[in-house]
Amino acid sequence: CTHYLFIVVVAVNSTLLTINSGDYIFYTDWAWTSFVVFSIANTLMTIVGAVYYLTFTGVPGTATYYGLIMQVYTWVAKVAWFALGYPVDFIVHPMWIPSCMLLDLAYWATKKNKHSLIFFGGVLVGMSMPLFNMVQLMLIADPLETAFKYPRPTLPPYMTPIEPQVGKFYNSPVALGAGAGAVLACTFAALGCKMNTW
Repeated sequence: CTHYLFIVVVAVNSTLLTINSGDYIFYTDWAWTSFVVFSIANTLMTIVGAVYYLTFTGVPGTATYYGLIMQVYTWVAKVAWFALGYPVDFIVHPMWIPSCMLLDLAYWATKKNKHSLIFFGGVLVGMSMPLFNMVQLMLIADPLETAFKYPRPTLPPYMTPIEPQVGKFYNSPVALGAGAGAVLACTFAALGCKMNTW
């Protein structure tokens, strides 16, 4: 029962993160700030569930399986939002699988040591997720360009492009997201481990 309930939680949160990662935050002058917040939220959603499953089964590879579930749900969500009229380049799904693979690697390489999983795995996931997600954003069409190509009625009001204030918050959202993620992900990983002792 707990297993299937967790799958439902993964489905819902993965879908919400998909919408947020490709939604209005990249159309506003708060894009950089929002990317940092998104990176932390993304890290939390990923590492708590992945570590929980990983320590529950004790089998390296389970975290990657968890990331795969999240990825499939976000692909489904992307198709659904595209069907509703959103530009395909506008809907960006986060990349979870590579970071989950690093988590599995940390667990396997340290011979299933929970404390190493918390510290090494947490740092690896926290630092890698902002990088993977920003690289993906760089590979798609420019959000502002995409917005101007489409008639206004197809886009919600909050998606109206606003000229970005580059550097308004920090010059590097990847560095800030990775730094904050690396620190907080260790706490998130410890929470994932703790879930198996309740």
